[in-house]
Amino acid sequence: MSKTKIAVLVSGGGTNLQALIDAQQSGVIKNGEIALVISNKEGAYALTRAEKAGIPSVTILKKSFASAGEFEKAILGTLREHGIEMIVLAGFLSILSADFTSQYPNRILNVHPSLIPSFCGAGFYGLRVHEAALSYGVKVTGATVHYVNEIPDGGEIILQKAVKIRKGDTPEILQRRVMEQAEWNILPRATELVAKKLKKERQGEK
Repeated sequence: MSKTKIAVLVSGGGTNLQALIDAQQSGVIKNGEIALVISNKEGAYALTRAEKAGIPSVTILKKSFASAGEFEKAILGTLREHGIEMIVLAGFLSILSADFTSQYPNRILNVHPSLIPSFCGAGFYGLRVHEAALSYGVKVTGATVHYVNEIPDGGEIILQKAVKIRKGDTPEILQRRVMEQAEWNILPRATELVAKKLKKERQGEK
């Protein structure tokens, strides 16, 4: 039975994409396969990672379109061309509209670098999340993989992993530890869980 076809959407260096590629190669992800990488930024290093792994990639730039809606239509068209069944947002810095997310209900995953519902929602991304955690003085942070819906960071939680904050942490040090200890651990595991579920649903249909 064929594997669930996954697209990974990226904007930058692609460290989470690399974690997914490594997990696919090591057998952590066995019911899904990364069939496409889409970047909304030219020259993103994530595209080099995709090329090295032999994964087809496409760059779709927002500025090439008259509206956000047209930009999303172009992404959806590309996903359909490649038969994509599931999407993983791996540092994709563009909020997707309800029109987009409704096309893939419970089929879009995102990893967020905090324990949702803390430090999440509109405006919380990248280092900002870790700056907020440190300035608030929390002792534990972490990462969350959740389904994507029309509310930023508002979809159902799939997996979470906690990471302790240490004395002397800077936002950059904390960001790295959250990636290494949490994001790169739970994103592949959550991807496999959903890919397996979708594969079973397909088998049920036949």
